[in-house]
Amino acid sequence: MKIAFLSTFYPYRGGIAQFNANLYEELAKEHQVKAFTFSRQYPSLLFPGKTQYVTERDNAKVIESIAVLDSINPFSYFSSAKKIAKLEPDVVVMRYWVSYLAPALGMVAKLLRKKGIKVIAILDNVIPHERKFFDKPFAKWFIKQCDGCIAMSSSVLGDMLSLTPDKPYILQPHPPYDHFGAKMEKEKACERLGIKPDKKNLLFFGLIRDYKGLDLLIEAMGHLDDGYRLVIAGESYGSFDKYQEQIEKLITKNPSLAERIIIFNRYIDDDEVPAFFSASDLCVLPYKSATQSGITAISLHFEIPVVATRTGGLEESIEEPGIGILTNEISAEGVVSAIESYFHHPEKSIFVENIRKLKERMSWTSFAKAMVDFCKSL
Repeated sequence: MKIAFLSTFYPYRGGIAQFNANLYEELAKEHQVKAFTFSRQYPSLLFPGKTQYVTERDNAKVIESIAVLDSINPFSYFSSAKKIAKLEPDVVVMRYWVSYLAPALGMVAKLLRKKGIKVIAILDNVIPHERKFFDKPFAKWFIKQCDGCIAMSSSVLGDMLSLTPDKPYILQPHPPYDHFGAKMEKEKACERLGIKPDKKNLLFFGLIRDYKGLDLLIEAMGHLDDGYRLVIAGESYGSFDKYQEQIEKLITKNPSLAERIIIFNRYIDDDEVPAFFSASDLCVLPYKSATQSGITAISLHFEIPVVATRTGGLEESIEEPGIGILTNEISAEGVVSAIESYFHHPEKSIFVENIRKLKERMSWTSFAKAMVDFCKSL
């Protein structure tokens, strides 16, 4: 099969680019695949982080791609479709994760389908966590331009079907990331981070945004005993001040928290990821809303159990396969209870055993095969 893959690729950084690179490599084992990417993904004024691009410390897979699509230049929508069509692909694969990109991707999809080329979309989010009035109409319009969609969680699938109930689809979970390298010994990982391996280390990892509930986890630390340490690792999209003020108030009440809440408020380069997960006993996702989480995929790779709130697709990705514990409610109290339940569990090893079983089932090979079979069925 001849496949054109239009999405974000090297030199862009982030989980979606990493996912695309892994899937590209798997597809390329049996198919003719060509990657197309953005000449401009986000204007600098609209990008909340420090950079959209990989650095020397990122273990990014270098996928050769053609930069064609400028998200804010409508002329590029037509030229992009023309360049992709010249390849005469059997199918074009796109990723959809934010409504901002709906006009660009949707117009390219529409133009390609007019030429008789099939288009499918892998959906990360249909309705974003931080919602805007145009999210639903933009998503609905984009999905209508596609022949079919792949949802990676029941939550995303439900959102898709609420907008386009007749659209062909498959449900295929997010495979574990496998490009970060091997797990380290906890003591060595802690040494690299400058912390002692003397406590139960809780990890909050990834981009810091309001819907991810870091405030709930910080509040939870005020109720956990001195045997726990929280490591916050990720770049804040927005001001970190409110979290810092919350932490300082807790330290006033309990001075020991000054040494038990460790902050790395910056983008975590790929070569640092093994240390953060290897130093941790538990990854905590206190999300207030969610679809699926790429952080879970990293936790699977390093075989770190997860505590998460019962929201979105986290239930099916964590509780059902038994790789962690979900909270009874989305609150600091719920987070505390779930964390303590994990560490008091009489057979904690069962969580790692379940992770290993899940990793065997959720491979990139399985995802690629399911996608190709779905394309052929349309």
